[in-house]
Amino acid sequence: MVDVSALNTYLYGDAGSPEILALHGLTGHGRRWQAMAERQLPDARWIAPDLRGHGHSTFAPPWNIDTHVSDLEATLDDHASGPVLILAHSFGALLALHLAAQAPERVRGLVLLDPAVGLDPTLMQRIAELTIGSPDYTDAAEARSEKVHGAWGEVDTAVLDEEFTEHLVPLGNGRVNWRLSTAAVVTAWGELARPLVLPPPSTPTVLVQAMKVQPPYVTDEFRAALTAHLGSNLTYVPFDCDHMVPQVRPDAVADLVRQLL
Repeated sequence: MVDVSALNTYLYGDAGSPEILALHGLTGHGRRWQAMAERQLPDARWIAPDLRGHGHSTFAPPWNIDTHVSDLEATLDDHASGPVLILAHSFGALLALHLAAQAPERVRGLVLLDPAVGLDPTLMQRIAELTIGSPDYTDAAEARSEKVHGAWGEVDTAVLDEEFTEHLVPLGNGRVNWRLSTAAVVTAWGELARPLVLPPPSTPTVLVQAMKVQPPYVTDEFRAALTAHLGSNLTYVPFDCDHMVPQVRPDAVADLVRQLL
């Protein structure tokens, strides 16, 4: 049996402080939250795992949402003292919604940063096939070019440098890639096409949409469903930025988190 509690987890802040479960997006890692934890919100207790198939956590299958949620529940068993506020980006926000729906007693609120939820199956298939066809990079220069000319274009150079130091690794074929399982990533693209899942209607929730993302990850269908379901418990915040919201707008994100802590 695979040990579902085997997520590598970064802990920031003092035990006994308000607890944040911080979930990175697809191809990411838990240390992406370190700067915000230490600079913007040092008065919280941060629980920031590497998701299965990412970073220093196990790469073992299965990689579906059910297993990710089981991993997160085990992580909370190990590190949380009570209900947590979940701060989650992209794919991590999808997992946050499933965790809140499955174990509402463990979640006191949600801050969803450009969540990728209920996306077009045809598009997800195309992206998954592209990932299979081109899973890695010739060298670090190619990897950097993809980020600079993509969603990371607005991210400060120093933050990008830290990402490369932490997360880019050499492969046995002489190429490089992020510290991840390509198979897990391909599986996740398919999971993003799952039907919408909503948290309990009493869950205080902040929905941040990155308005430069086209086509948007925050679909009209998802936003409308969340609005109808949560009513006054939903706060919608559009940010004029690309997808890497935590890295581009850390101060603004921290303000939103602080309102729910």
